[in-house]
Amino acid sequence: MGSRSPGGRRRLKAILAGGLALGIGATISLAAWNDSEFATGTFSAGTFGIEGSTNGTSYAEHPTAGTAASLIFSTGFDDISPGDVVAAPFAVRLTAATTYDATVTVASAAPAPPAFVGLTYGIATVPTFADCSQTPTSPTWIVAQGTALDSVVGAVPFNLTQGTPPTTPGAPAFVCFVVTADTDLVQGTSVTETWQFLAESV
Repeated sequence: MGSRSPGGRRRLKAILAGGLALGIGATISLAAWNDSEFATGTFSAGTFGIEGSTNGTSYAEHPTAGTAASLIFSTGFDDISPGDVVAAPFAVRLTAATTYDATVTVASAAPAPPAFVGLTYGIATVPTFADCSQTPTSPTWIVAQGTALDSVVGAVPFNLTQGTPPTTPGAPAFVCFVVTADTDLVQGTSVTETWQFLAESV
């Protein structure tokens, strides 16, 4: 083989050096392994609702004061005088498909006109719809008798349970309103009282 010029050797070394650099780069690329894991979750909100009945059979929702259920009071409510007592039953339950139990409280009582006097009330839970009367059977008072029409002071919550299975309505609670007339009642006057039952999921 003939001798090469110094310039030729420099070129050969430069080519070999380039080849070595290319080889190192290829080795690093092949060693870059990777892998992945993914996780996902789907979240669905539950449902919650309460409904009431004035006859213990037919239930409907009454979500605003303007759509309040009209209670059916005992005889004499429309001709009441001092010393009279009248009562009305009401049933409440959780709606079908409700997925939570509930705590229920008498949250407000609003007479119209607001300054009306001469009537007081109490609310009790009773074992059955028929146990509501002027003297309820086995009452548990959730608002004490003698409470002013515009007050819910001391109201005690009661519980409702979702249906089993939850596609059915829950078991009802039976509520008894007892209204008493006192000597402050003015002849010929009238008042419309609206109570709010507030249910909170638990």
